[in-house]
Amino acid sequence: MELTNQDIEDLVAFRRDLHRFPEISNEEKETAERVVAFLADTGADEMLTGLGGHGVALVYDSGKPGPTLLFRAELDALPIAEISDIPHRSTIEGKGHMCGHDGHMAILAALGRLFGRQRPASGRVVLMYQPAEETGDGAAGVTADPRYALIRPDFAFSLHNLPGTPLGHVRLREGVVNCASRGLRITLNGRTAHSSMPESGVSPMLAVSRLMPRLAALGGGSFDSDEFSMATVTHLRMGEPVFGVAPGHAEIRVTLRTRQDARMEGLCTAAEAMAREEAKAEGLQCTFDYHEIFVASLNEPEAAALLAAALDAENVPHDEEELPMRASEDFGIFGHTSKSAMLYLGSGVDRPNLHNPDYDFPDELIAIGARIFMRTARDLLG
Repeated sequence: MELTNQDIEDLVAFRRDLHRFPEISNEEKETAERVVAFLADTGADEMLTGLGGHGVALVYDSGKPGPTLLFRAELDALPIAEISDIPHRSTIEGKGHMCGHDGHMAILAALGRLFGRQRPASGRVVLMYQPAEETGDGAAGVTADPRYALIRPDFAFSLHNLPGTPLGHVRLREGVVNCASRGLRITLNGRTAHSSMPESGVSPMLAVSRLMPRLAALGGGSFDSDEFSMATVTHLRMGEPVFGVAPGHAEIRVTLRTRQDARMEGLCTAAEAMAREEAKAEGLQCTFDYHEIFVASLNEPEAAALLAAALDAENVPHDEEELPMRASEDFGIFGHTSKSAMLYLGSGVDRPNLHNPDYDFPDELIAIGARIFMRTARDLLG
């Protein structure tokens, strides 16, 4: 089965419509509704909405025994103002599809059209439109939803577009492809004072000045090794923006990163111990909380081999260059309950980088991505 010229026109229009109306993580209500409306006439055998937030899952069931395959796309955009002058630029102030999730959604919509016309010969295909990938909440929320048990897959597949890689060229390997990461917020509390008498208060200034470079030096190990770890200080807030008050409060945010989940606990423990030490030295109270928690994404060997076979069958060039990546991706959660793999589809050497304010997903990738996933599904299910 192949997409028709009309399909391609409709899918491009759908992708651009999504681009015009971006919604950020956990706010994707209208985006989910657009997905449901576009795929309504494909006759999915089952549709689940509100999964783990605004998630949508469409099931195309052969009615015959066989494995369940899940293909995942993301619903969310980013809190980034678009600066391009393309006709379909964002109409929402301060928000934009600067990561190409609009294109990923269109690729899955192409699968919906094809499976709507002809079910797989065996098993089931699930199209998963997942919320909140950018914050790390989405995959965890979807898989924790009790209804996920109804569609729990044997295999889960996903893709991400990748600027800097030739258009249509794929990066794929088994094993680690994206790092684990989590955001640590360190809060230091002392006591404010008049700025003319700072000695009468308890200031976090000295603790902060020592702690930031110590945190940044926490990382270690070559990125080529599973011993790799990294700490990046991303934000500092101390006191109030006034001149008459010596600070009594500070907040440091640091992103912790490892190649393997097993290394993350040790990195967190080391960062917390370091903060407690500096807080104690200055008579401060110290607390911690964690945000945007991503597990490592690992491509299971059999799942990665299935994608590689589909790429070869479709004559799509591929290699392992640029993998693994330091960046994180919450698709790794699906690998905890199924054989999963993710590939990276080149969006052009001269394309702006992901999260740049002028990024736009190339429409040419919709058909290529759909071909890869359709071949994967047909190879497994017939």
